[in-house]
Amino acid sequence: MKFPSLRAAVVSAGALAAALLPTTPVHSSAHASLHCETGTAVCAELQDSEEAFGEGVYIGHDEPSLLFYSNQPGAGNSFQSELTLPTDPRPVPKNGRSFNFQLHPAFWFGMALCDTQSFPVAVSTCAPDSDSNIATLATHPGAAFMELQFYPPGWAAAPFGSSCDGRRYCVAIASFSLAENAITGTILNAACASQTGLEYANYAFLTKSGHPHDVPNPVQSTLNTFTPNPETDLFMSPGDRLSVSMHDTEHGLRIDVTDKTTEEHGFMTMSAANGFGMVKYVPTGTECTNIPYDFHPMYSTSSENTRVIWAAHSYNVAFSDEIGHFDYCTNPVPTNRPPFKKCAAGAREGVVGDRETAEGPPTTANPGADDNFCFSADQSTRVRISGCQGTNQGFDGVSYKPLWADGNPDHAGAFFFSNPRTGEEFDAQYQRVAFEADLPRIEIAPAFQSCDRTTGANCTLIPVTDDGTPADFYPFYSLGTKNGQCTWTLGNDIPGFTVDDFRKNAQYGTPLNLEYLIFGAGGAIRHRINDFRNVITNPCVGEDQGGDNNQRSSSAA
Repeated sequence: MKFPSLRAAVVSAGALAAALLPTTPVHSSAHASLHCETGTAVCAELQDSEEAFGEGVYIGHDEPSLLFYSNQPGAGNSFQSELTLPTDPRPVPKNGRSFNFQLHPAFWFGMALCDTQSFPVAVSTCAPDSDSNIATLATHPGAAFMELQFYPPGWAAAPFGSSCDGRRYCVAIASFSLAENAITGTILNAACASQTGLEYANYAFLTKSGHPHDVPNPVQSTLNTFTPNPETDLFMSPGDRLSVSMHDTEHGLRIDVTDKTTEEHGFMTMSAANGFGMVKYVPTGTECTNIPYDFHPMYSTSSENTRVIWAAHSYNVAFSDEIGHFDYCTNPVPTNRPPFKKCAAGAREGVVGDRETAEGPPTTANPGADDNFCFSADQSTRVRISGCQGTNQGFDGVSYKPLWADGNPDHAGAFFFSNPRTGEEFDAQYQRVAFEADLPRIEIAPAFQSCDRTTGANCTLIPVTDDGTPADFYPFYSLGTKNGQCTWTLGNDIPGFTVDDFRKNAQYGTPLNLEYLIFGAGGAIRHRINDFRNVITNPCVGEDQGGDNNQRSSSAA
């Protein structure tokens, strides 16, 4: 669901993004950065990429999310959960078998951060860990959104593909910022944007030493920043049980992941000393300057009001899954941008018997094509499958099939994460949760859906495929007990685990009408529907964490 950029002056050919990262020669120390506007699979979705990047550009990140709300001070900057990594079936492809790299190139925990150079619509500074940052749109401090991303193993290798290893997971901080001023209608100067991108990221793998193995900020980053290193980085095996925590420090947000199965530990502080920084917002000229910066959480609490105002989603503290990127291709062929391939005309998009014919990569004549950023089976680190990892325009790829964990041993296993806790000792629960899907945002481009983000017409909880019929499946959150704790997962109902699925896809609720700035309109606002959202009392509140949750009523029973 990605379209070619019309701002050639902003995004150079050498900076075109790949399935995961830029097209720079392997092992090179040359500059590289995430250019989200050119199709990177793991970026945060903008509320209006057309206004930011020009008509014809579309990013399209499908991110079913679970948001956590609490009025307790510290809930917006102190967070802990236990995560059990998914397992996969035997690495032998066959019809009806799925793997985690096909369902999602990444899943993540997120948090809003201060960044005065990102969407700098106001002269006010950002006060770390403070609800004073809840402000009108025209006076809102600049903000970034941090995602702690976990990458499934087994397919094409990073930095160009989405897997760090054939058998193990890795984890990285990707903190996204937007070099745009919506009030003045300006963007970062073209020379700098060609180097960093307009939506760019500070990026660092969690390491055993707590120091990045190359510079995280987008002005100084190199390909090595994005290339995993098993000697220095935290690698984890499927099925491992992890402790994930985030809290602010004097010099920035610190994130720790402890593998309780192996006792390995990785961490990172988002500090200037570790090479993190802001891109100085200069809309004219050619200046491209890194401002060393300690990234602190933006808010004290977490609620409907603690937003990153340039993002499509309404979240602060959240868990989300990045779905909708993988589709099969039976005949990927080389391009002039190795190692990437394209799906040859006449090839099939799916397994044997699939009726879908490959559309090829996006072109001027066919901008809706989605067979982009492809890899052949021999490029895989373990599972010999050929496929493409551009956004799936037709909503008919593996993510939209009933191939999620459901007790079938041929289906990819589920991740499980315990109900998060907050407070200085991580001893307090979030009082409310919200199910949120940014489906209206990604349903606007396809002519076969034409979701109207003003009225909500044609915006659906199950997206429409390019055949004009509802997608076969859309994943939903469910709740059960694991390791004696109230625990969440995303996918399908799982026998022996699922106690409540909150009416499956109906859990995402109704269209959410939010205020956004109109680009270049001097502070004028519009109302837009980018999400479905449903806020409920946290069903884990009051549960005995060591007890049995099977007393709860279940829609899956």
